[in-house]
Amino acid sequence: MDSPLRLIAANPVDHLARTVEALLVVASAPLSAGELAEAAGDDSERVETALGLLFERYREGRSGIVLERVAGGFAFRASREAADACARLFERPVERGLSQAALETLAIVAYLGPCSRPEVARIRGVAADSAVASLVERGLITEAGRESGPGGAVRYRTTPLFERVFGLESLATLPRLDDLGDDVGEIRSRLLEVAEARAS
Repeated sequence: MDSPLRLIAANPVDHLARTVEALLVVASAPLSAGELAEAAGDDSERVETALGLLFERYREGRSGIVLERVAGGFAFRASREAADACARLFERPVERGLSQAALETLAIVAYLGPCSRPEVARIRGVAADSAVASLVERGLITEAGRESGPGGAVRYRTTPLFERVFGLESLATLPRLDDLGDDVGEIRSRLLEVAEARAS
């Protein structure tokens, strides 16, 4: 009679789950089910089944690493209980030390992007050159074309790294402006004004 371990090893979905697991470990960015299927040489439906096995295996409280759906794909991250130890081991310049100006600029680009430096400056009421340059350098925003007309300003949008750093499945999962609270009231009001102006 076959042992349970031999039966598990013979399970083709479990074999695919191990392949998907390896792909996620070596990937430098989240991978979609389609990208995983292409790399694994398998179909997306079976990859989704394999991901289900991995979600169970790598859930919060069960493992030191956690599989999450983020930035339009799937990726591993450190569990909450291991996060402090990981932070001590590695420098994390993307997440550390964002100034208030950079955070406000990032919020504007996330909610209204693509948008230009002049537009960010108009919303914040101060120049945005330094904040935009810092966010580009950290890989949280990137160029997304130019405004129409001669000498059009460069427009910026957030990157998949932004979604991954902030644990967002996509920009659609950003909190609604109405839910941001009073602590960012002025910026929130300006964002709403610009959003309304764009819609009209």
